[in-house]
Amino acid sequence: MISKNKIKFIVSLQKKKVRDDERLFVIEGDKLVREFLTSGAPVKMLYTKPEFLNSLAPELVGPVKEVENVSYEELKQISTLRTPHNALAVVQMAEHEMNMSEILNHFCVALDFVQDPGNMGTIIRAAGWFGIRNIVCSADCVDVYNPKVIQSSMGALLHVNVFYDDLRKVLTAAARNSVSVFGTMLEGKSIYDHKLDNKGIILLGNESKGISDELIPFITEKISIPKFSIAKEGIDSLNVGRAASVVFSEFLRKSGTLPD
Repeated sequence: MISKNKIKFIVSLQKKKVRDDERLFVIEGDKLVREFLTSGAPVKMLYTKPEFLNSLAPELVGPVKEVENVSYEELKQISTLRTPHNALAVVQMAEHEMNMSEILNHFCVALDFVQDPGNMGTIIRAAGWFGIRNIVCSADCVDVYNPKVIQSSMGALLHVNVFYDDLRKVLTAAARNSVSVFGTMLEGKSIYDHKLDNKGIILLGNESKGISDELIPFITEKISIPKFSIAKEGIDSLNVGRAASVVFSEFLRKSGTLPD
């Protein structure tokens, strides 16, 4: 039986400040928990219904410091989901430093003030699918360890590094090294007609405001996804998460190379 103190602690990890202080975050769901365990990620606590625990190979569970069988009612007390799955785990945050050389010599994504957790998760998932390893976020982006981001990224965080930094610094370094910055803007040239590089920074902006005025001077190439519908009302732009998938796909297709 899970203690009241442990319930309180796990629920407290829904707050960014507590996550940052403890360097821990929560994952939920059978598939997600299994993927993190299989990858060797530093899972510190595992709370699971007996049938799910019995389905796991002993070598996956062995490294976990704290493993506890819990009931569905107990899972409901610690879950962020309306209908909890069979397992919840607490994971140590990855500790890695941003490598500017890697940022500048491969495809990289820069996110400016992306606020919606679902969009952030979708972008991380798309980056993972297309082999893009690094995402640099402005400080005002939603927290990557927000439970909704974790759920919508569906395990892609295991394969994508997400950093928070001053985008002006990163884009200044790109300019100094003659690295292209592709800004997604409604007035940009169609991505289907554009000659795309095999490296560069793809800059995506806020859901409603787009790319910040202070970052626009850093853009070397303005790109857009053309609208094929003739509808004049109700569809004025693409969701940034879905737009990211289209942009990533086209970059990789036109570059003629696979990410390293």
